[in-house]
Amino acid sequence: MSQQDRRPIASYPTYAEAERAVDYLSDQEFPVERVAIIGHDLQLVEQVVGRVGPGRAALSGAASGALPGALIGWLFGLLSWLDPVLALYGLIFGAVIGALLGLLLYSLQRGRRDFASVSAMQPSRYEVVADAEVADQAAKLLNRLGSAAAGTTATEK
Repeated sequence: MSQQDRRPIASYPTYAEAERAVDYLSDQEFPVERVAIIGHDLQLVEQVVGRVGPGRAALSGAASGALPGALIGWLFGLLSWLDPVLALYGLIFGAVIGALLGLLLYSLQRGRRDFASVSAMQPSRYEVVADAEVADQAAKLLNRLGSAAAGTTATEK
């Protein structure tokens, strides 16, 4: 269905509340495949999780290089039945190369970004929409849910 075939039936400040409303519709045997939750007014939230220094850069690089090194060593170990310890050598080699690359990349940044962060998109509100043919039925069901859902339904606006 296209966006024009849908009508908003409720709006909520959190995803959990919108999810609860759709779950309530499902519990009432409503055809929830005709419903969608839409996040509006997206903003990028970048949570800083810590400082990055040379030690952390090397450790992060070592961790990033260890797994690929182990996998490549394991593949070579499969081809050579005489020396199955190649996976361990690959892990060590990958960790050393990863640590060196982590330090190199850290030094090339020259302190411009010496912190680690996690980014996420976060809407300011969530709208529950339904196909136009069933929107009135869905709005009536959500009105029964009432203030427990803590949202505003389209009929209240």
